[in-house]
Amino acid sequence: MLQTNRLTYTLKHLCLLALIALFVSACGATQQIGKGDKRFELEQYDKAIEYYKGALANAKNPGEVNYKIAESYRLSNRLAEAEPYYKAALDAGFKKEDAYYYYGMALKANGKYEEALNQLQDYARIGTNSRLKGLAAREVENFGQLSDIMRGTHAFEVQNLTALNTEASEFAPYILNNELVFSSTRTGGKAYMGNGEGFIDIYATALTDSMAEKAGEVRKYDNVNLEGIHDALATFANDGKTMVFARGNEGSKKGRQNVDLFVTYFRSNAWTEPKLLTINDARAWDSSPAFSPDGKTLYFSSDRKGGLGGNDIYKVTLDENNRFGSPENLGPDINTPGNESFVHVSPDGTLYIASDGLPGLGNLDLFRVENGKPVNMGAPVNSPGDDFSIYFQSPVRGFFSSNREGGKGGDDLYGFVKSQRKQVNFFVDGTVYLRREGAKQQTIVPNQLVILQNEKGQKLKETTSDAEGKFSFSLDTASTYSLVSEKAGFFTARQRITTVGKIPSQDKLLEDVTDIRLNATLLLNEIVKEKPIVLENIFYDFDKADIRPDAAIELDKLVEVLQDNPNISIELSSHTDVRGSDIYNQDLSQRRAESAVEYIISKGIDRSRITAKGYGESRLVVKNAKTDAEHQRNRRTEFKVVRIRE
Repeated sequence: MLQTNRLTYTLKHLCLLALIALFVSACGATQQIGKGDKRFELEQYDKAIEYYKGALANAKNPGEVNYKIAESYRLSNRLAEAEPYYKAALDAGFKKEDAYYYYGMALKANGKYEEALNQLQDYARIGTNSRLKGLAAREVENFGQLSDIMRGTHAFEVQNLTALNTEASEFAPYILNNELVFSSTRTGGKAYMGNGEGFIDIYATALTDSMAEKAGEVRKYDNVNLEGIHDALATFANDGKTMVFARGNEGSKKGRQNVDLFVTYFRSNAWTEPKLLTINDARAWDSSPAFSPDGKTLYFSSDRKGGLGGNDIYKVTLDENNRFGSPENLGPDINTPGNESFVHVSPDGTLYIASDGLPGLGNLDLFRVENGKPVNMGAPVNSPGDDFSIYFQSPVRGFFSSNREGGKGGDDLYGFVKSQRKQVNFFVDGTVYLRREGAKQQTIVPNQLVILQNEKGQKLKETTSDAEGKFSFSLDTASTYSLVSEKAGFFTARQRITTVGKIPSQDKLLEDVTDIRLNATLLLNEIVKEKPIVLENIFYDFDKADIRPDAAIELDKLVEVLQDNPNISIELSSHTDVRGSDIYNQDLSQRRAESAVEYIISKGIDRSRITAKGYGESRLVVKNAKTDAEHQRNRRTEFKVVRIRE
């Protein structure tokens, strides 16, 4: 009895200790979440992440904590890292609506395009937040251009400036007086609580041809950088004597809104005290300045009231006395509901921008403005990550910034040179036709939807035929596709097209860019019930009903017809010639028909949609056949549509 009482006491004591431990853990988690929330409110996202992660294991609401971690990563410009935390939040049943949208964008930032498209399509369909719903719908629309962008121009070869980059961030290249001026968080001072990196300062180093392998001494810009504040994105005019740069985001919400533009002048061998530009909006974020080559126009990015979305690009002209005029929004041809920034005007006058609102590969992509419209620069300049702040040293050489996978730090500097390899672009040009039963001629089909599928049957793009029934798609190299068109009452038209093995050798290409155009025809045949359709090349070994490999190839085409037309049911029939007895031929044809049907069912077609019927020699095509060719016409396999579901 004494032992029993002791055991009971011990068990109660252990349970009490366990409950106390759980209570202490829960209290500790609550305290850490509270500390994380305070840091979050102060935009000290890196410290907030630390507290939230510490609370996650014992939190009563892990879905909400995962969401807060994801938001902290997103708001500190680390969207790709937010992906698993958005997923964990949603999997745990946390239903905050913007998590659905930003999870899709995080998937895109990691190059998971198919998953991202599905997520954003779902949100665009069921979301209730009109702004996010609109952004999701725009992203879904942008995905239609993804394959074209991934095909890209491949006009440049890129290289990480490994010797210059550090584990911190380096970005915003500019060339002045044979120096590469750039911005970096490599400072040894206190960390910026927003992302855990150092505060940004402006640096310079001697420009060389081998900066990827060997970098020279790096110096800070004197009288410009302030301790404990961001100074970045320098641009120059007046032969390098005028500098405009962005300053702010010290981690405090007091005073002006985050970031503003400052100007300083190089006089008496030193930079003057930086002054606020009059073009700043005290209630807005103003940053990423860039002078035109003649120094008469300043471009910048701002989220000021009256814009088209997040950050828009503005320009302002300077008069003869270098006074700044009134900012002008570049308008809807350039700006989107997303973010546009990091302008550069190349020596030939071409405008380059970075945007996450235009069709792209990830977050920020680089665009070249042609005829007033931004054109994605494609890979390898762009990637699923942030690609921005491009700078052309010459028409064929320059630098840009990226936080793509495989880099050395947060943002890295990359060099690029124009590729010497000649480029090949593939296109398919097609026409849609329609043929009705009994009609002498086929007719063109205008305004007909045509879909381009990849080899797995997944939709890549869609278009509509023009007034002459014609359509066109751009294609990737070394890829196989299907062109598909559907119309009620007609068999789905499908044609396979491939670019595999069709790239000419470089020595046979006469131009820097060569377009190769393939041709296609899609024919929509009217579905007529009870009309026999012969399956060509369905052969059997003598006296056997086994499906031969050559017959399997043809039966696979019928499987495709059934997959493309799920509303039809068919009878598959087998016929023999007159050689052999009637009873034997009837049995043989039935076995062959059943064998073919079993093969089709093995490919995933519902058994209820297909019936096997052997007709033996009862339905001869050529009566009184004498030659082998005539007998072969009688030995045939056919199918006919027997039912069409509405």
